Amino acid sequence: MAKFIFPKTNISDLKDTYDFVVIGSGAAGMTAALQAQELGLDVAIVEKLSVLGGNSNRASSGMNAVETFVQLNHGIVDSQASFYDDTLKGGGGTNDKSLLSYFATHTESAIDWLYNHNINLTDITATGGMSQKRAHRPNDKSAVGSYLVKGLQKQLAYKQIPLFDETEVIALQKSTDRITGLTVRNAEIGEKTIQAKAVLIAAGGFAQNRDMLAEYAPELLDLKTTNHPGATGDGMKLATAVGGALVDMKKIQIHPTAQQDTDHVYLIGEGVRGEGAILVNRAGQRFVNEMTTRDKVTAAINDLQEDGATLILDQGIREAFTAIDFYLAVGLVMSGDTLAELADKADLDADNLAKTIAQWNAAQEEGKDTEFGRQTAMERGIVKAPYYAIHIKPAIHYTMGGVKINHLAEVLREDGAVIKGLYAAGEVTGGLHGDNRIGGNSIAETVVFGRQAGKQAAKLVLGL
Repeated sequence: MAKFIFPKTNISDLKDTYDFVVIGSGAAGMTAALQAQELGLDVAIVEKLSVLGGNSNRASSGMNAVETFVQLNHGIVDSQASFYDDTLKGGGGTNDKSLLSYFATHTESAIDWLYNHNINLTDITATGGMSQKRAHRPNDKSAVGSYLVKGLQKQLAYKQIPLFDETEVIALQKSTDRITGLTVRNAEIGEKTIQAKAVLIAAGGFAQNRDMLAEYAPELLDLKTTNHPGATGDGMKLATAVGGALVDMKKIQIHPTAQQDTDHVYLIGEGVRGEGAILVNRAGQRFVNEMTTRDKVTAAINDLQEDGATLILDQGIREAFTAIDFYLAVGLVMSGDTLAELADKADLDADNLAKTIAQWNAAQEEGKDTEFGRQTAMERGIVKAPYYAIHIKPAIHYTMGGVKINHLAEVLREDGAVIKGLYAAGEVTGGLHGDNRIGGNSIAETVVFGRQAGKQAAKLVLGL
């Protein structure tokens, strides 16, 4: 079968008027465009870069969802209430409860919607801070992000929804009481103003914007980031220019496991730990519950005052999380036929590592981690050679703050009033995650609120 190549639309086909224009080609933007078009809107997507997909391309572990047919097929009985509670606890109780309530009650339908669009997330794994396995992923156990992006692109192509790349939005247009369109800039046509009855901002976060980091979290400026180059906060600036409010801008998530020994920062997905990997210090000893929330794992790594930490896994874990094959291919993984050989390559204390693995395997067999209280992702021990190690350090991963929206994905002013015709979804928004995002919730957010934005835009434009 020929490799799918998404057919971008020639800029000469950009019309003067659309019902709905989406800013950004990540999962939130593509989901919204599909949903709106299916409800009858004339839709276009504009993307400032030539590479499509944004940070969605880099998502690894899975998409959290509850009460799904996938969970039942895996013998998991879950509840929306438990999902809500875990997410609220993970966010330190500071999550926007209206957004969280809508989110927690609409993930099942999001999985069904994707399935109906031939995007089949029929396997499942665990992420830190979740009391059940909720991270839905492809059946081959590969990374969710690239699979989701490719699947959505295929749907865009099938439905002939135009996507104009290398087309930057430089301003939103508005009348007294509503958004009326936007002005874009493209090298071939220069600037052009497009009339639109509704606009969605789905332009991602700001982890690559040094000025914004300096303003909101200067203490993080020495850290690298897992984000793609386009994560520069453009959508937030567009929203504030027309009166939109921002929320939680100082709340920035550090991912505990990023491989940074090359010029490129590689996210080592939480699914590695979700399938049974452990973390050790230089002495070869565990030091944390690997499946607690990201902020706590990051703090434990920082408290070591070492050069990060090391993930330890085996062939069984590799087979259960196939993104590890990519990590191996790009040279991020050390391997050994024995634990002693692995310890030598990873510069770890061999005797301690052997003891640590023996203790962990005993805890795994008993189903009780008395040392650090790990309660999830204990189905698999570290027993099958070859053994693997990945050196990791924390890196900026996700900006929890952003444009303030309500549960209808409508952009709000500082006084809480709605900016009619303007919507936002995905990492560009703030409030849902509180102080700390649970792994797997961001991809879920893109689909849940992307669909909501598409539905609400159709309701506004068509009077549904």
